[in-house]
Amino acid sequence: MVYLAFLLFFNLISCFPSSHAQNTDLKLPLRAVNLGNWLVTEGWMKPSRFDGIINKDLLDGAHVQFLSTKLNKYLCAENGGGTVLVANRNSPSDWETFRLWRVNESYFHLRVLNKQFVGLGNQGVKAVSNTPTHSETFQIVRKDDAPNRVRLKASNGFFLQVQSETLVTADYTGSSWDDSDPSVFNIAIVNTLQGEYQITNGYGPVKAPQVMQAHWDSYITEQDFKFISANGLSAVRIPVGWWIAQDPNPPKPFVGGSLKTLDNAFTWAEKYGMKVIVDLHAAKAPQNRFEHSGARDGFLEWGDSNIDETVAVIEFLATRYGGSPSLGAIELMNEPWAPDVTLDALTKYYKAGYDAIRKHTNAYVILSARLGPADPKELFSFARSLNRVAIDVHWYNLFTDMFITMTVQQNIDYIYNQRSSDLDSWISANGPLILIGEWTGEFGAKNGSMEDYKRYTKAELD
Repeated sequence: MVYLAFLLFFNLISCFPSSHAQNTDLKLPLRAVNLGNWLVTEGWMKPSRFDGIINKDLLDGAHVQFLSTKLNKYLCAENGGGTVLVANRNSPSDWETFRLWRVNESYFHLRVLNKQFVGLGNQGVKAVSNTPTHSETFQIVRKDDAPNRVRLKASNGFFLQVQSETLVTADYTGSSWDDSDPSVFNIAIVNTLQGEYQITNGYGPVKAPQVMQAHWDSYITEQDFKFISANGLSAVRIPVGWWIAQDPNPPKPFVGGSLKTLDNAFTWAEKYGMKVIVDLHAAKAPQNRFEHSGARDGFLEWGDSNIDETVAVIEFLATRYGGSPSLGAIELMNEPWAPDVTLDALTKYYKAGYDAIRKHTNAYVILSARLGPADPKELFSFARSLNRVAIDVHWYNLFTDMFITMTVQQNIDYIYNQRSSDLDSWISANGPLILIGEWTGEFGAKNGSMEDYKRYTKAELD
């Protein structure tokens, strides 16, 4: 069962006079709990679903750096890619960081800053290919008693070696693990992703369907819906990934079964008198760099060229659930990241997604505000031209040092004072509905008791 203290709560707040709000079948304010980690996996779940993966620290998207033990220099994609690899850096930064694409538990592609893949060249090792093939595949061989000491075996059967600071080749046949060995590196894992792509590709095509089905069947159950309804919440927000539209046979490494689970959620919601907000949490080309977007390696790819395929997923959801009395809203995208996702591309998509939904249902359409350096009110004018829409704004009392230094009561006071003031400044008679998402799993104050979490959650819902 899900533990509600570790979820994101949402309030859908009307900014219209009451006479305008009477046209909706939703009772406002709508109070919803986000069922994260269910159909789009994230690594913060407890207990972890990732523990059974071999080499679980070497999943897709892990950022790794290689320090030559012989030269005490870092392996580097010169100019960030498009040229040769060297080993002449005293300290690592972006050019010295490689993103893993996992082939299986010990074989990988290495992607560099400019998105090329490391492979074999006529002379030396290069990062020039935009598509990984057999030539861009490396086995990471770990020392049994020191897993952070590695050697990289290339597709030709030989190991990479640093012949000099400016010459890295794949022609070494030795087997020593000594510091003087030119093929030995110390690997540093400086960032990891733990999302749907990582867990399914990590377990592989045989085990992943078993692991994911067991997770879907146990993480959220009918009893959770009964509990949520009995405790005064009127809706659930369910994040889904783009691959759900191709269930039961989604593109690998994703596995089938999540669509049936979403069907069950609608059945339970109807039984207990609740509404469902279906949230497209992960677009096919990730709309942000985080694991919850279904990203493979943390590169943000979403833009104008991805609008049509993203709208197709939205229309699939609207077609399937548009007739359900439990459908409260469809959210077109979760947390697009500014400035990489431009406002122009986003509003084009939002209008196309809105039109696709309106062909099948008059349910609410939710527009997620951009995270990052963007005005949270930037969608207000656009939203006024649409009917039955809401703007989703996420507030977090964590991720910044300011909240860590606050006491529990100061965090709670911040909700009642600053957050309340912010919300008041957005509400106007002609404005859109506002969906406020606030994270209750953690807040700035450390070592909070269960009673503290309850008080904090009450402040958010108030």
